[in-house]
Amino acid sequence: MLSIIVPVYKAENYLRRCVESLLRQTVNELEVILVDDGSPDASGAICEEYAAAYPERVRCLHIDNGGQGRARNHGLAIAEGEYIGFVDSDDWVEPDMYEKLLAAAENAGADLAVCGIRTVHENGETASLPVGQPEKPLAAAGSVCNKLFRRELIGELRFPEGLWYEDFAFSAMLLMRAKKTVFVQQDLYDYRVGQVSTMNNENARKNLDILEIMELLREFTEREGKREDYEYLLINHVLLDGIKRLSLLSGAEKREALWLLRAYVHEHIPKLSDCAAWKQETRNRRMIMMLNYLGLEELSKLILKIKKAI
Repeated sequence: MLSIIVPVYKAENYLRRCVESLLRQTVNELEVILVDDGSPDASGAICEEYAAAYPERVRCLHIDNGGQGRARNHGLAIAEGEYIGFVDSDDWVEPDMYEKLLAAAENAGADLAVCGIRTVHENGETASLPVGQPEKPLAAAGSVCNKLFRRELIGELRFPEGLWYEDFAFSAMLLMRAKKTVFVQQDLYDYRVGQVSTMNNENARKNLDILEIMELLREFTEREGKREDYEYLLINHVLLDGIKRLSLLSGAEKREALWLLRAYVHEHIPKLSDCAAWKQETRNRRMIMMLNYLGLEELSKLILKIKKAI
């Protein structure tokens, strides 16, 4: 059986499309766990509606609001499936997503299967996000929603609670823990662009949650003897993505937050040119990382803007 966990908060306009896409899955033996995270709108009532209409397939939990990570952990506590998936309540999935992920995992004897993500804008415009490659599985760290995890792989691991980037931490740890990860090179998960999210916000202070997440990952990689993996995650998710994201903000706390991100990278990578993970990046990515490392993120932002315009 597969268990698909859906944390639900303020999703009344999108939840039905999400749940219907799960009920239409072509794979047999799938349970949908809807976790109403204290939503103040009609989302909780919609969850109950589906649980009543499909008692053999849909389960519903109502909890006090505590964030997405905590809601997913509540779902994990009652999940019965041999494989576990996660879907956000304002997104949807293709009808054969879980059939294809399950087949890929079982045929390859993999602990974890990953598919592509299609971004969908309100005007109908779509784009594909990179899936990742077997030779570089940590490049797939980020969202948990385009993945199917073997329950044994997860074990007692749970999402960090009360922090942003909790899905990044969870997926990164499991990608490092997995003996084998398989990639399905198809866009099977549909991500609705436009919602307020960790990647789309103006809160400079909360962006610093990435540093707490990186400390969790540092401790994990030290226990697992995976220092180079930690440095790979640090330069990609803090030095590159984190500083880029903060540099685009306009709030008063932006400058201090940028300084704190850079100081953290300097503490753990005193000389970027000696970092093995940095040396393995493409020339363009190395250049942007070095500019950010040196405090020249405005220049790197300009270069990226020009590149995008070209």
